[in-house]
Amino acid sequence: MMASHHPLGAGPLCGAQIRYLIVSQRYGVVGGLSVSAAAWRVGARDQWLGWDDATRRAELQGVVCNSRFVVLPSVRVKHLGSHVLGQLARRVRGDWQHRYGLSPWLMETYVEAPRSGTVYRAANWIEVGMTAGRGRQDTAGTGGLAQKRVFLYPLSRPTLKRLCGRRAVPLPGWVRREFAGAKLGDRRLEERLLQLGAAFFAQPQANIPQACGSPAAAKAAYRFFDHNRVTMDALLEPHHQATIDRMRRESVVLVAQDTSSLNYTMHPEMQGIGPISNRVKGPQGLLVHSALAFRPDGLPLGLLDIECWARDPSEFGKKKLRHSKPIEAKESFKWIRALSPIGAAAGQCRSTRVVTLADRESDIFEYLLEARTKGLDVVVRAKENRALDQEVQRLWPHMHLRPRAGTIELQVPRHGKQPARTAEMSVHFGEVTLSPPQDKRHLAPIPMWVVFTREELPPKEVKEPLEWMLLTTVPVTGLVDALERVQWYARRWGIEVFHRILKSGCQIEDRQLGTADRLEACLAIDAVVAWRIHYLTWLGRATPDLPCTVAFEEDQWKAVIVFKTRKPPPAQPPSLRQMIRSIAQLGGFLARKSDGEPGTQTLWRGLQRMDDVTAAFRSFRTAYAMPP
Repeated sequence: MMASHHPLGAGPLCGAQIRYLIVSQRYGVVGGLSVSAAAWRVGARDQWLGWDDATRRAELQGVVCNSRFVVLPSVRVKHLGSHVLGQLARRVRGDWQHRYGLSPWLMETYVEAPRSGTVYRAANWIEVGMTAGRGRQDTAGTGGLAQKRVFLYPLSRPTLKRLCGRRAVPLPGWVRREFAGAKLGDRRLEERLLQLGAAFFAQPQANIPQACGSPAAAKAAYRFFDHNRVTMDALLEPHHQATIDRMRRESVVLVAQDTSSLNYTMHPEMQGIGPISNRVKGPQGLLVHSALAFRPDGLPLGLLDIECWARDPSEFGKKKLRHSKPIEAKESFKWIRALSPIGAAAGQCRSTRVVTLADRESDIFEYLLEARTKGLDVVVRAKENRALDQEVQRLWPHMHLRPRAGTIELQVPRHGKQPARTAEMSVHFGEVTLSPPQDKRHLAPIPMWVVFTREELPPKEVKEPLEWMLLTTVPVTGLVDALERVQWYARRWGIEVFHRILKSGCQIEDRQLGTADRLEACLAIDAVVAWRIHYLTWLGRATPDLPCTVAFEEDQWKAVIVFKTRKPPPAQPPSLRQMIRSIAQLGGFLARKSDGEPGTQTLWRGLQRMDDVTAAFRSFRTAYAMPP
């Protein structure tokens, strides 16, 4: 069974070992697992335990390794994996004692990246870091093997506390997944990045000294952002790769592009900023253009690209020259430039359809032509009433004459004083060929599909009824295809939520770092933190029944429950939805029947309070020798 279904085969296993079959009374053997001797030296494990070489030699016999675990591919039972791991944790100490006369107090396992180890997280295992990419036989330290995630599970917490009482609080596993492996050329810089990622997430609205927790740590953070190797691209590269790994698991991924501004008018000493409005003497700051990947249901998968720049004040007042400039010299080239990293990511996801979404600002002929030339799928909301090849009518009147194919209902969120509503939209679609603009006749016409949807009978208080003219390179052959393209574009608003979290939740506009270069490095960390907050908000809605341990550490969920209920924590962790709602309640969410699910704002406020509650929980437990 192991030889046929496990990537590492049946063995041989090293040293002492026990093999188990997973047996169902109704279906017989449904899987298997094995436990064997622990690895001799693992940096992430030894650092988490606080071991030196002498301590490891003395205590390693108390550690065992879950070296194999497989459930047959034909078996589909909800939460089976975490249930089996729970059974193993309760049984292995007695079995090991019976066979070898030793009672293990810690179990370890290794999950090859890019797998995330969801089943181990659900069973309350703790991710403590990554291996160095070396095997047992690599005595020369040459490496070259795939890195693996290191997970630990305490079998006896009293023994763990007695032997490793001074171990450091582990960094959250997601921090290592999104930042570990950044090529900064210095191990100390890489460790500082992990620490800052955890600190910024724990207190998203805090300034840098508050988030770091001490003057020394704050000074180290400022030195970090001032280092010449610490750039936005270098810091985000691990996150980009983690995002691509998540994309590979999906059949369709939507990538939304959008631009936002960061206002630093109140920081006149900031160097390297420029105008962010249409007035050269107006608000000053930076512009940010992001490309964020989503599942079709709206779950954000991560950033594929982010660009930050300042406008040159000397370029203002030259509007008349814009038609003589090549597209590469214009600010609007940002849309085309972002297609390169999106296309590179799509090339690494061969089984995934990647569709780029963009609003009316991206309705640029060269952008549509570049997407078509590179074979990239896009959905763009049209702004220009373009001429059509071989047609008398232009785009808008041409689509008005198309027969109505059906209707769709869209949920329109609240906007200003207008309440949320359900809009009934008519849907028209067709295939057209866009003619190039008069001053760009050298460019080739572009064949596109068009989906036109508009709100036929809006409420009287609605001044601007919804109307979308969507251009797409993805074929639209029927009503089902047309409705899908509308639903895809409706997910574009998720990137606006991301930018709101970045500015309001992470307080990026309040960062005081002196120069735009330092701010860009800080923006890289804040952007990943903003994505994580957005991700947790949606994950609680998309997969509410998962145990909260897939996203939160054990101390975190226990601390929140003790704080809210004033009672000891339960033996089993709450569901992810329950945990998200509990954290949001710390941030002001009322959890009334009519309130629906919490949003990002109450969640980021609650996360900051959760960090304080967890720190107090750990301190009291240590000071008063409370059971874990």
